[in-house]
Amino acid sequence: MSEHHVHSGESESVGAEIQGIPYTAIAEEHGTPFFVYDAHILSTTLRELRDVLPAGVDVLYSLKANPNISVCAVLHRAGAGAEVSSAAELTTALRAGVDPGDIVFLGPGKTRADLVACLEAGIHAVVCESFAELRLLDRIADGHGGTAPVRALLRVNPAFASKGSGLAMGGKPRQFGIDEEQVRACRPLLDTLRRVEVVGFHAYMGTRFLHHEDIVANTENILAMAESLAADLRIRLDTVDFGGGLGVAYFENEEDLDADALGKGLTGPVTEFRERHPGCRLIMELGRYLTARAGTYVTRALYVKESSGESFVVADGGTHHHMAAVGIGSFVKRNFPVRHLGRPHAPADRTYTVTGPLCTPNDTVVKRAALPEVVPGDLLGVERSGAYGPTASPGLFLSHGYPAEVLVHAGRAHLVRDRDTPEDLLARQHLVGLDPPAAG
Repeated sequence: MSEHHVHSGESESVGAEIQGIPYTAIAEEHGTPFFVYDAHILSTTLRELRDVLPAGVDVLYSLKANPNISVCAVLHRAGAGAEVSSAAELTTALRAGVDPGDIVFLGPGKTRADLVACLEAGIHAVVCESFAELRLLDRIADGHGGTAPVRALLRVNPAFASKGSGLAMGGKPRQFGIDEEQVRACRPLLDTLRRVEVVGFHAYMGTRFLHHEDIVANTENILAMAESLAADLRIRLDTVDFGGGLGVAYFENEEDLDADALGKGLTGPVTEFRERHPGCRLIMELGRYLTARAGTYVTRALYVKESSGESFVVADGGTHHHMAAVGIGSFVKRNFPVRHLGRPHAPADRTYTVTGPLCTPNDTVVKRAALPEVVPGDLLGVERSGAYGPTASPGLFLSHGYPAEVLVHAGRAHLVRDRDTPEDLLARQHLVGLDPPAAG
């Protein structure tokens, strides 16, 4: 996030800014809590990565990380396609301007309606995660009209394990994809397909990779596997989606991925593969890497209190908006980076546990974090919060609803999602008449 830097003689009380706009001004206009995204960081992150990746690798934005339509539009304008996993995400990508030919649809539980939507949109490929799904897609396509083949990729659960992932999603029993040995034996099934043509493979080994060597090794293995499978199945290798899973550093003792080293490491394997398969489209799908660093979750201190010698800040926003900050799956709570937006340059000489307004002890945003003194009314910013925020959080818990979302573009703050109101939350509910039936 861009900020206002301290120069000689500048006061410690100068507040943090984003593209020259004080966070306090955004809070005054839109209220708190809210997520704010820096469009410049979104587009720069993508462009800098594309500059170091070897030629011929397409980047698709995984909308699951942040499905806000304006975020998607910024990344599309910077050169990204889209990887979607629901009909709503597909609609979002299309309305954000993404060409259907630059969209793939994946997910282990696609419905008939999802597959119909893919056919009607004319996307690049459906990523089939089971043989039953492949058969269903073929039946739907056969009755949908037209004669052109419908393109499908098979998501493969590789026989090899991933290296360096914070969350492994392949190489072991999973609901995702089809085991590699089963794929190798599926030629008889492919011969029965009437409208669907399997034109390649998809593999996603995991997420939050922070070491480029691991990503390079996984990519080499996936490309070799795809080449071998295509030969065994006697299909043309038109597309290989080798996932990505590039991570960002959230916690102490973590460092961001070295993108330059990644690009150099991928150049050899990708170039050699493309020499053997010059017409094959290579796809890297990224979500967290593109959006996390562009976002800040802003919450306002309501109360500051002490309990058994520990100082607490009770804020108006918490884990119902930002469940990722809880550290699900970790035995020890690790804090996302947080800063005092009113006095970001003051000494962090106090220690606070920052909680939200929920009636559960699990509503802890950061635990024993070093901050300047906090008083009620101060704004705190949880940084690197552009991925897996509202849509990966229980926003309806205690009926608080989801927060506002703001995009700062070219020095202007734009409201890109309205805050939920009580009327919004009740609009889809129906009050049943509970009067006793009239006497007969």
